[in-house]
Amino acid sequence: MADEKRITAQSEDFDRWYTDVVRRAELADYSPVRGCMVIRPYGYALWENIQRALDDMIKRTGHENMYFPLFIPESYLQKEADHVEGFDPQVAWVTRGGGKDLEERLAVRPTSETIICSMYADWIHSWRDLPVKINQWCNVVRWEHRTRLFLRTTEFLWQEGHTFHQLDSEAAEEVDTMLDCYRELTEDWLAIPVIKGRKTESEKFPGARYTVSIEAMMSDGWALQSGTSHHLGQNFTRAYGIAYSDRDNQRQHPFQTSWGLSARTVGAVIMAHGDDMGLILPPRVAPIQVIVVPITRSNDEAGAAVVDEAVAQIERACPAGVRVRVDRRDGMRPGEKYAHWELRGVPLRIVVGAKDLAAGNVTLVHRVDGTQETVPLAGLGAQLPELLAATQQAIFERARTRLDERSVEVATLDELVAAFAERPVFATAPMCNTEECENALKGAVHALTVRVLRADRPATGAPCIACGQPADSNALLARSY
Repeated sequence: MADEKRITAQSEDFDRWYTDVVRRAELADYSPVRGCMVIRPYGYALWENIQRALDDMIKRTGHENMYFPLFIPESYLQKEADHVEGFDPQVAWVTRGGGKDLEERLAVRPTSETIICSMYADWIHSWRDLPVKINQWCNVVRWEHRTRLFLRTTEFLWQEGHTFHQLDSEAAEEVDTMLDCYRELTEDWLAIPVIKGRKTESEKFPGARYTVSIEAMMSDGWALQSGTSHHLGQNFTRAYGIAYSDRDNQRQHPFQTSWGLSARTVGAVIMAHGDDMGLILPPRVAPIQVIVVPITRSNDEAGAAVVDEAVAQIERACPAGVRVRVDRRDGMRPGEKYAHWELRGVPLRIVVGAKDLAAGNVTLVHRVDGTQETVPLAGLGAQLPELLAATQQAIFERARTRLDERSVEVATLDELVAAFAERPVFATAPMCNTEECENALKGAVHALTVRVLRADRPATGAPCIACGQPADSNALLARSY
């Protein structure tokens, strides 16, 4: 257990802290294949809870799940020039199978627009076939040079949605609807406040007309893109020959969208909320919401019986849906158990001991702030949903406070440089949506990127921070993972 406690402090090395927590909390570990990871049961349970919440939203908004192959013929990728150029450095290729060289190289799926379009070219014929609203949960491969568990790996899990519409306006509405689902997931389930906006031309999805995303602040002040939605226009449907007869029997190309969110959201939860003791998990996605730790003495059978009955009382009174576990492991001191569950971020800990029970009480410990209180055993089980909801809100409010405290407004390049001189922040500045102005900002601060052109901050005509002309946008500027 001593090794489990050796977590690098965030203030000492945030990157090392992150890796220590992922591995020692048994979320994931490195695999024998460079850049890939093994997701362990506790980490996968966390991902399943996130996945389940988002899948409900996807179905609620009228989408259906299906599945497409992992391998994509090279000729399919070549049909959309911007798309293939954008992904080419990351594509893994299969050139040999069954002991023979393949006649055509197969790409290991980096994303599925090309194969989906190729299939739907055979399936869409009439306006009655639209809209098409599908999603798939799958793995993708993008050959990464620098990898980090959950955040950036060669193979990763995600969902990718794809839709086809008669009208441009319908596709635009779809883009916004799905981005709002990602916002709902991130804020209401993961307890991370986000900022919505449109990507610049250099940052948009290859082949898209435009891309919108949500950006979240991690506890070190860096940004993490936490969900993207793309309006593809007719770029892919024209390239892949997808056409239908409209109500006037005219041949038309549908408008298309795609949108995706990956298991890097697990990394977002870790970095947004964790502390030097380990994870702090929002109750709505925590694999275990309540851990009950009985404290008994080996030579006190009567006391043990009282403790056992109190634990059973909590279990009986616990409402359906609350994920509770009792830690009855032998050979471990109470302090070791506490550290074990603190590392794993369990929101609430109930300590049940004979001494407190003599007065009808137990000890309740809140992971979010470490506070503990003596509370009556009677009625505690029924109160757990309310306590968990309060914890969820407390975690969100703490993240919101950090975002507010580390957000700044800047009007000149000198102010931008000064804002990042002491620590990473989220800076908002008026900016022209041009490559020249974007590059000027990137060059002013090391590792700075334009995260989004903020949807909540329309341009006011203030001078662009880079060129001095009236700006057409307000840009969110940050360092990012």
